[in-house]
Amino acid sequence: MAEFEKIFKPTEGMKILDLGGQPAIWDSVTAALSITCVNLPGVAKTDYPTHHSITYRDGDACSLPYFKKGDFDLVFSNSVIEHIGNHEKQRQFAAEVQRLSDNYWIQTPSIYFPIEAHCGMPFWWIYPKKLQQFFLARWSKKLPAWTEMVANTTVLKSRQLRQLFPGCSLKTEWMLFPKSTIAYVKKSKLPTCTYAVLNPEAK
Repeated sequence: MAEFEKIFKPTEGMKILDLGGQPAIWDSVTAALSITCVNLPGVAKTDYPTHHSITYRDGDACSLPYFKKGDFDLVFSNSVIEHIGNHEKQRQFAAEVQRLSDNYWIQTPSIYFPIEAHCGMPFWWIYPKKLQQFFLARWSKKLPAWTEMVANTTVLKSRQLRQLFPGCSLKTEWMLFPKSTIAYVKKSKLPTCTYAVLNPEAK
């Protein structure tokens, strides 16, 4: 979130669409923002205390016909795109993001981090499919819902993010190893911030 603030310099009243997010992630942003959180029914923690103005909507982030371009200054999503389904669903998600705003910040865990973010297994993504299926079958006996989440997670590589978000900048979050990758664009003019920030690193 510190990197997000450096790049977008959020100011009071900035209108943000958070796809699949929870209010707690915005705690560190001092400026009081106007945030719309879209989640599947029953997922959002709507009773969370916050200094932001947050509206909660049920919906599918791959199809948001009740929003139009201009409704938001920026679309934000943290660790969601890998959970929405196959590559076609990810394409629909990316299309909605780019339809709704010229500015976006889409984060997803890196496939190259040694410990897989969802199942906690080391180097999970290089396991042969049969070995992955072996573990999934064992886990499903005690944790069926959690196992289904792991099985349906589709982590993206940087080149796939570039295909989904043409013209984006890519930023890597590091924790000794690449921890996550962010695809972002800052195009349209946003409200000027009242404090100085460092220039963002764009790769």
